[in-house]
Amino acid sequence: MKVDHKGHTTIIKDTEGNAEVFLQKVTDQFNTYKENNVVLDISHDKSVDIKSIKNFVDLAKKFKKQKKSFVIVAEGIDFNDVPHTLHVVPTLLEAHDLIEMEEIERDLGF
Repeated sequence: MKVDHKGHTTIIKDTEGNAEVFLQKVTDQFNTYKENNVVLDISHDKSVDIKSIKNFVDLAKKFKKQKKSFVIVAEGIDFNDVPHTLHVVPTLLEAHDLIEMEEIERDLGF
């Protein structure tokens, strides 16, 4: 697991290639990251499928309660099958754009 901080966003990259273990580690360390917007980068793990992505729903809800953004970067996913409670994008740039838009919405009171 590799962690980078960029402004008000924490980018956590899975280096092991196991989405379930990665999810458990991030969930266990939730209190460390709860004050930041979080991007989980699992794009290099080609075994990730929609079932793996759906396991992140509970963690996404925790961040939403904290009024923080939670975005997953994954490739090869049918984005139409992603639950509406999750934000999944194909690139880090799109993740940062999405967080920026959500920050603006929160500032405006939406």
